[in-house]
Amino acid sequence: MSEEAAAAPETGYAPVNGLQMYYELHGAGGTPLLLLHGGLFDIEQQFGALLPGLSEGRRVIATDFQGHGRTNDIDRPLNTRDLAADVVGLLEHLEVRKVDVFGFSVGGAVALQLAVNHPELVRKLIVSSVSFRPDGDRGGNAEAVAAMTVDMIAGTPMEQRYLAVSPHPDLEHLQGLLDKLGGYDAGAGGWSDEEIRGIAAPTLITVGDCDMVKLEHVVRFLQLRGGDVNGDFDGVPASQLAVFPGTTHFFGLSRTGLVQDVVTTFLDAPPPAGWQDQ
Repeated sequence: MSEEAAAAPETGYAPVNGLQMYYELHGAGGTPLLLLHGGLFDIEQQFGALLPGLSEGRRVIATDFQGHGRTNDIDRPLNTRDLAADVVGLLEHLEVRKVDVFGFSVGGAVALQLAVNHPELVRKLIVSSVSFRPDGDRGGNAEAVAAMTVDMIAGTPMEQRYLAVSPHPDLEHLQGLLDKLGGYDAGAGGWSDEEIRGIAAPTLITVGDCDMVKLEHVVRFLQLRGGDVNGDFDGVPASQLAVFPGTTHFFGLSRTGLVQDVVTTFLDAPPPAGWQDQ
């Protein structure tokens, strides 16, 4: 068997909440790592460069959200609550009872929703480039997304990928997806300090130093997760923060080697003694 054939993922569609939810299974071993992409991206665009390293020695489950990649759209708005319910349904379909979760942007919000409301499913949590409340954002992104049209992304990899793999590859459906992303989680208030503090899973927070999320907000996030301490005296907390230099929101995971090292080191490390009490 060639190396390419050996590395080819197992793929399938799970019937979940009216969707045919596309998923890929890579690698083998350990607690499965669930990958959740950001808005207007898909598995390949968000995690393609990272997948070989992340799946070395571990099972990786990657999925396309509603209306993204190879998953169909349905007559339903896009919001964190419903996307998290889809993921729960996917894990039930795959008969997977516990995962590590790595979510970026929209996927990070879904990962947070899983950790808060389905703690039994989440062993370790990686939340990238997302705030836990709207006041943690710098502003401008939501307005820009709400104003997006297909003409504005004509010729981009996002448009090309959508037209290449979507179950409904036409500009009308693509505009519908942009409209839904423009109204994503409209009116939602995020999560309270108590909900963030109460997450059971050790948490890695990653953000770009010029991301859409304010740096003071991610520091507060870390503090609520038991971090921001003098580790030489108090020990290294189970929850950690990585700030990627020279990194915007759109390119939040583009430094493949750096991201892979940070993520796999966190996943492979045993949790410090007493982390449950933090």
